[in-house]
Amino acid sequence: MFLFDPTYLIFMIPAFLLMTITSIYVKSAFRKWSQVQARSRLTGYEAAQRLIARAGVYGIQIEGVRGSLTDNYDPRTKILHLSQDVSGTASVASLAVAAHEIGHAQQDAEGYLPLRFRSALVPMVNIGSYLGWILIIIGLFMSYAGMAFGVNLAWLGVAVFAGGAVFALATLPVELNASARARVLLSETGIISGPDEQRGVSNVLNAAALTYVAALVTAMLQLLYYVMLVGGLGRRRR
Repeated sequence: MFLFDPTYLIFMIPAFLLMTITSIYVKSAFRKWSQVQARSRLTGYEAAQRLIARAGVYGIQIEGVRGSLTDNYDPRTKILHLSQDVSGTASVASLAVAAHEIGHAQQDAEGYLPLRFRSALVPMVNIGSYLGWILIIIGLFMSYAGMAFGVNLAWLGVAVFAGGAVFALATLPVELNASARARVLLSETGIISGPDEQRGVSNVLNAAALTYVAALVTAMLQLLYYVMLVGGLGRRRR
């Protein structure tokens, strides 16, 4: 049965290694620049307050969130969540992360189309991440049992599961744009200054962007495996 198919490992081991390496790189970049104090002496929380006014996004609340690198902006509630490592420290890394999330708030306020498209995909992805592989499993069992409709059901599962890859693809321009906005906001407000701080901000933001690239590669490899699996089953039945 495909659950124990060694071919799956051929697809997913490279993805796992890429995700692991990317995670290590992100944490290393954040740790390095967390030890470099910003000349502005502003904490991530203070910088976020100043950037909210500069970006022209009002009605945004700032709240703490547990964990490390768990910072996020929720467009549904208009709440900016900052982790303790970011909100309470005046480091170059903290400023980069806080500004990135303000970039998302700015996208939300402007009705940035890629963000709206990604948000619209969320319900489908939440359902598809569970329903997709269930349909694939049921379809495969039905096909092995001699039911011709099984292959069609499995293909439907692949199509539903593909929503995750589409979401990962849609996420890339949203995140890259938020990082670009962060760089502009930090420079225009003078919160960062000098080539060294600019380099640090870019290092942190570029490292974070790689996680979304790795997520896209992982989603595509998993989708390709299911396409190969169901496609091979259809050819055998013919």
